[in-house]
Amino acid sequence: MKDLLGMMSKVKEMQAKMEQLQQELEDTEVEGAAGGDMVKVTLTAKGALRKLFIDPTLLNPDEGEMLEDLIIAAHAEARARGERVIQEKTQALTAGLPIPPGLKLF
Repeated sequence: MKDLLGMMSKVKEMQAKMEQLQQELEDTEVEGAAGGDMVKVTLTAKGALRKLFIDPTLLNPDEGEMLEDLIIAAHAEARARGERVIQEKTQALTAGLPIPPGLKLF
């Protein structure tokens, strides 16, 4: 019974840490860039778009398709960085806990 109480205590502690991590991920910003930094996208680590920068020289109607590709590439880079941040912070939080491999907490 003592082990069960200890385990419940650890679960509550983990819950509080996960809530704190959720807020931290909403506040953490990651940036992706493309076209030699002519397009930059800033996302939260959880994927919410915060900023979009487009170099004015790309605002040529004849370059629309290229601009679309650059925005997509910058977004993909920022998203990948956000996923790495989530993975690193989650690993640090759950270090030493018996969590099955491949279990996604976010």
